[in-house]
Amino acid sequence: MPDMSASVSLAATDLVSLADLDQNKVTPGVLGFIVFAVMAVAVWGLMKSMSKHMRKVDFKEPADPGTDSQPADTPAQRS
Repeated sequence: MPDMSASVSLAATDLVSLADLDQNKVTPGVLGFIVFAVMAVAVWGLMKSMSKHMRKVDFKEPADPGTDSQPADTPAQRS
């Protein structure tokens, strides 16, 4: 079995030799675009999921049965 680090470094040097590297210019490149696109798709999917779950939530609170029919018991009423 060939040494894995040697083949990785050989592949890296082949890629570097294929590209014209300008030391004064730094760009994210294709890998940066792919990472950004994957993150954007993930956020879009999470927003769709959250929207679907928020539609299921019922925000109406049930009325307390004791508050409308009986007045609140205060210390002034006890004496």
